[in-house]
Amino acid sequence: MAEQMMIGKNEGRLRFELVPSQRVVELSWREHSPIFEGVPENSFQMEAILGPDSQPFQTFISDHWSNSEEKRSEAEWMFNMMKQKDPESIALKLVDYLGPSHDIYYRERCAGLLRKLLNDNDLCTWHNLSVSTQSIIKSMIVDRFSVEEPGFIIQELLITVWTLIDSVRADKTWPELLPPLYQCVTNSSLDPYLKGAACIIFAILSKDIGETTVPCVKDLHKLFLNTLNDDTLHLQVRITAARAVITFIQSVPSSNEKERFQELLPGMMKALTDTLNNKRREDAAEQVLLFLIKLAKNEPRFLRRQLVDVVGTMFDIAEDKSLEERTRHLAIEFVLALVEAREKAPGMMKKLPLFTTTCFAVLLNLLLDIKDKPSWHSSEIWNDQAGVTDNYIYGRECLSRFSKALGGKTIAPIALEQLDAYLIVPEWEKRHAALIALSQIAEGSSKVMMKYLEQIVYMVLHAFQDPHPRVRWAAINAVAQFSIDFCPHLQVQYHNLVLPALAAAMDDFQHPRVQAHAALAVSDFCKSNKPETLVRYLNRILNKQLVLLQNDNEMVQRAALKALSGIADLSKEQFREYYDFVMPYLKTIRVNANDKSNHKLQVRAFECISLVALAVGKEKFRDDLEQVMEVLKSFQKSQVRESDTIVYILQACNRICQCIGKDFLPHMSTVMPSLVECAQFEPDKTVSTDKLYDSIHKVKFVNEMICIKGCDLLEVKSIACGLLGRYAHNLKEEFYPWISQVVSVLVPLLKFYIDDDVRNYANYALSSLLPSAKLAVDKEIAQGGNQSHFKQLSGDIILALGDALYSEPQAKICANILWGLNECLLICGSLLMEDQVRSIIYEIKHVLMESSRRNGELAKRAKSEDFDAEEAELLRAVRELEEEVCRNVGNILITLIQTFKAAFLPFFDELSSYLLPMMGKDKTAAERSVCFHVFDILVVYCGEAALKRKPWKQPLLLQKCRVL
Repeated sequence: MAEQMMIGKNEGRLRFELVPSQRVVELSWREHSPIFEGVPENSFQMEAILGPDSQPFQTFISDHWSNSEEKRSEAEWMFNMMKQKDPESIALKLVDYLGPSHDIYYRERCAGLLRKLLNDNDLCTWHNLSVSTQSIIKSMIVDRFSVEEPGFIIQELLITVWTLIDSVRADKTWPELLPPLYQCVTNSSLDPYLKGAACIIFAILSKDIGETTVPCVKDLHKLFLNTLNDDTLHLQVRITAARAVITFIQSVPSSNEKERFQELLPGMMKALTDTLNNKRREDAAEQVLLFLIKLAKNEPRFLRRQLVDVVGTMFDIAEDKSLEERTRHLAIEFVLALVEAREKAPGMMKKLPLFTTTCFAVLLNLLLDIKDKPSWHSSEIWNDQAGVTDNYIYGRECLSRFSKALGGKTIAPIALEQLDAYLIVPEWEKRHAALIALSQIAEGSSKVMMKYLEQIVYMVLHAFQDPHPRVRWAAINAVAQFSIDFCPHLQVQYHNLVLPALAAAMDDFQHPRVQAHAALAVSDFCKSNKPETLVRYLNRILNKQLVLLQNDNEMVQRAALKALSGIADLSKEQFREYYDFVMPYLKTIRVNANDKSNHKLQVRAFECISLVALAVGKEKFRDDLEQVMEVLKSFQKSQVRESDTIVYILQACNRICQCIGKDFLPHMSTVMPSLVECAQFEPDKTVSTDKLYDSIHKVKFVNEMICIKGCDLLEVKSIACGLLGRYAHNLKEEFYPWISQVVSVLVPLLKFYIDDDVRNYANYALSSLLPSAKLAVDKEIAQGGNQSHFKQLSGDIILALGDALYSEPQAKICANILWGLNECLLICGSLLMEDQVRSIIYEIKHVLMESSRRNGELAKRAKSEDFDAEEAELLRAVRELEEEVCRNVGNILITLIQTFKAAFLPFFDELSSYLLPMMGKDKTAAERSVCFHVFDILVVYCGEAALKRKPWKQPLLLQKCRVL
């Protein structure tokens, strides 16, 4: 008889069946056995589970769903270990168990675990699998979709496909998935929820497959239509169908096929409103709204035929106070997405009856959600949000966006009519809302609203006498905004009204928030570069600030310092007669404000002193220099780490350098390390771009780590880059010791695509370095540097600018890089080698191609059926950018022609197919003028040699005649 031995009786044991007369051994995959002594426990367990015997694997699978928490935890631990150490084997094992030969119990659970295995951050596990294993997984999924599988397996496989969808779309290596997925979509016996999920995935994948999905459109249209209009179906099924339709519309390449789905819109909107009426499903409705917002952004013209009904529904949702705030905001976001889709549907929303009036009223109502909390009146924080709600904040943002997108001609008359009515009602909230709205729409409508400026000024100044302090604050806020948006017209035409009103507001000692805001408004008023608008009030306004400086309220003091800074900056040399009177106040603040609680006051004083110094000049300021620069050392000792403080200090130091020039050199050893560190600030790479601005990042500053908000980090970084250029400009050849270090910092930032300002300032600073380097070499004060070193430096900078030029996506920054490149060529062009010139020509070709492409898109927009005068004005501004690109290309060519003369002609030949079209009648006068000017220079500097070049013969002969 066969001898049998049982070791243990626990559930989930591994069973080894031996031949007759041999014993049968059971062993738990979770326990170590003496008969495997010397083999690591983890390794043995993995080998058992992944081995050819089915029992240990099945036990491992069952333990994930065990009633025992201990077994579940151990199974989860083992799963994570295999995922980390041997993902290939566990993936293949799970795939094998999805086959029809295995028990349905294990197949369903393996489908779930496969989804769990692949669904990790950034698809790390999937990308670590071999290509052959990826192919096996994809083939298995295709096979399972092709047969009648139970709903749970289909569900898990759909989730797995959803997990992999971005990778699949990126490499387009799964076209065979579409047919079986379509089979799921049209499978009448499949659960409606799963059918909807399959629809969405099918629609997403269709975007990359293109025309191959066209034969499916008819059947899908029928399926979607029946689903959306079947009120007997569960709401979630109809909602999923609506999401699938929206995705599919954006995936179908043909406009004719898109039109087929027009009749589905009513059903989609009904599914949305039915879901909203079911208060328990409002979260599902929010998902549909998010999908509709994408549709509005990407396919706004699809909504044209039913725009009245769709937008009307959104306004109903936005004004339904029984709904969640987020839902109402999403409805507004949909409407704004349509308004902002000007490139794809210019002018469409303006033609909608009463749209502007209704939308402005809806947005204005959001501003009424504000409370008059006592803490606002006593606060010493400028941006105190006491009483402010999310509705109010969102309303302010939306009004600004609405004004910019719709245009001033459309919004100004309607807005002024509504706001005028709001300003005369008893409710302070409405008066306050009207003034806030005026300041928000001014930026986007300033050109058009100029003709209403007198009416607006009187409306706002009348509110300075309002009995409610928050309304007065809002009126002052509007004046501050107008000082920027209507600059310099407001200052020139209405200084006699505005400045006395602000001076009177600064006497409101019962309401320090009003006082402080009036002082800040004076600072904004002084940005006009029109000193004559201030001179007659200078004595009175200055005395007001000195009174406020003695106020116990730090917020008021800081505002007064800000006002003094603006006054000094505008009045320039006229401030000299007040210098001896004002400076003692500033130095007193610097000395007294030395504890941490009022540290920002000291920083503001330092900023003010720097602007005063710049206004009065070096000779007047010289005696106070050393005492003032002690402040910088005190900041270093106090370890200031706030972003705004860092910016104020760095900018103030630069102003003092600008004032005293090379006398600032002894202080550069203190300034430069911090400045370079700020320019090197890097955002956390794990934070996604859409969350970058609001997230907190850790960066190194003065030998320690500080925390800084994303938006502040980028501001500090861009300002630091610009200041590096300013120091090079101010110190000239004396900046040479830092040039190599600064180049190494700035060159990578030419491709810092997270922030436009960083790239712009890096370009400006780099182009400022070569003049300093050349002066140092020419004057033989460049320690360790000579003409050869300068040649290498200039070559590196020009190469970096050219490389950045090729990949720059923004026309404005492209124009700026071209300007910077030309500035460098003017200094070192004669030092270029042939391959460097060829590289520049190659990059110019690319620039001209991209500019031509963008101009083509502009021409296409101009042919839209909704195109109007306001859209034409918008396109004119965009075209001016392209003309600037063209002018700067022309300047570079002129510099190269003047530098190399006839030797440049072979390179010029390469540009013939790019430049000759720019002389066409379809081009702007500015573009043609640039071309003709380049030909003028070519004739002058190259003469007969140029006339012999075949591509240019005719235009050059014409130019020769013009020159003669």
